[in-house]
Amino acid sequence: MTNVVAIQLESDGQIKGWIEEIERALDRYSQIGDQSPELLTQAMRYSLLGGGKRLRPLLVLAACEMCGGSLADAIPAACAVEMVHAYSLVHDDLPGMDDDDMRRGKATCHVQFNHATAILVGDSLQSLAFELLAGELTANSNVTPVQAVKCIGLLAKAAGCQGMAGGQQDDLMANSLPATETTLLRIHRRKTGALLSVSLEIGGVIAGASQLQLEKLRDFGQNVGLAFQVTDDLLDATGDASTVGKRTRKDDTKGKLTYPAMFGIEESRRKAAELIQQAESCLQSFGAKASHLQDIARFVLERQQ
Repeated sequence: MTNVVAIQLESDGQIKGWIEEIERALDRYSQIGDQSPELLTQAMRYSLLGGGKRLRPLLVLAACEMCGGSLADAIPAACAVEMVHAYSLVHDDLPGMDDDDMRRGKATCHVQFNHATAILVGDSLQSLAFELLAGELTANSNVTPVQAVKCIGLLAKAAGCQGMAGGQQDDLMANSLPATETTLLRIHRRKTGALLSVSLEIGGVIAGASQLQLEKLRDFGQNVGLAFQVTDDLLDATGDASTVGKRTRKDDTKGKLTYPAMFGIEESRRKAAELIQQAESCLQSFGAKASHLQDIARFVLERQQ
């Protein structure tokens, strides 16, 4: 992370501590041992530990803290969400999907290893995420079985055909769908927004949040998720590959349905800012406890990677 807001996040001692704890936990949970083939484990760790904003696990922790929960209880779920995110990137980069050869400033998994291994990496990271949730949450005396099962169900739905995978399918077929804002919303509420939103909800569930608090977290997540996608489209349209960490201008080359293509650069920027304002309004009832989530929302708006 290199932009001003990212520097502010990293200079916040608490958030910096969260990121360090997330990194340590991801490293620990991905040390699988000789029951997994060495090449597969190596490729999994390459894809999981090779940088990234750790936005989704940060959302889990920030939501849990805001709702009065224990961060130690939320760490396994935070890592599980990041594993699902990492798996989705490995598969998104494959030639049959977005066909990218660079991610986070380095070779994508299928380029660094091979196509078949990249498929298995995605499969394995997704399985490991649910193994982690089922094992760590159900073994935690501070998390009830009902809470643990709810977290598993929420993540499964957000990752599957009603969420991230379904959004990716529509994105692949976007040229055959109506070129409308409704189509864009349908794609991105699931492809990008579902996993961001469920990160917040899972954090709230672990903290024992009320139904009203969970609704506020979902609304916040949906707005932040859409803003994230608008800024992602803007980065592809206007960013530099050396800063962004992946190839740019590919959406325009492929004729993809994006916010800048439909509304233009300036209007897309306005939309992103409006979405973040709407997101922040969802947190008013939490008062000062929402400060970390507000900082993360501003990072989403102003990020350069």
